[in-house]
Amino acid sequence: MSTRVRPGGRGRTTAAEVRRFDPGRFRWRGVPARPYKMPGGTHWRGVERFVLLGAGAPTAFHLRYFEIAPGGFSSFERHRHAHAVLVVRGRGRVRLGATERRVGPMDFVYIPPGVPHQFRAGREPFGFLCPVDAARDRPRPLTAGGLRRGPSLARPARGR
Repeated sequence: MSTRVRPGGRGRTTAAEVRRFDPGRFRWRGVPARPYKMPGGTHWRGVERFVLLGAGAPTAFHLRYFEIAPGGFSSFERHRHAHAVLVVRGRGRVRLGATERRVGPMDFVYIPPGVPHQFRAGREPFGFLCPVDAARDRPRPLTAGGLRRGPSLARPARGR
């Protein structure tokens, strides 16, 4: 159950919240799974997305939790915004450009703007927290074998 405190002031309503974590299900109560990408995609498998803080929040960032089922993987993509990822469940692999690294609980991954990346689960569920800028560009999928360089993705977005 969430705990809310609603301070008043000049017609604005903000909500302070505590989202309770259920360790048995490895889920936050009241936070539904959302589609990772468009249904039916062939460039990803077994990924769920949970938005802990997102649209409508008066913040400059969003906080998401992604969980990848055993044997699943995220799309291979890049974009102009940076990622900061904190692994909190299971073990997996992260592809950063042409390099692949093993990661596990409490490992931190920084992905600079424009760097192609993909996450893969091992034999257990693999979950990570991923805060990103609220205002950001859309990911650009890449081909499995290609590290194409598009001029719009070769450099960071302005103002970031």
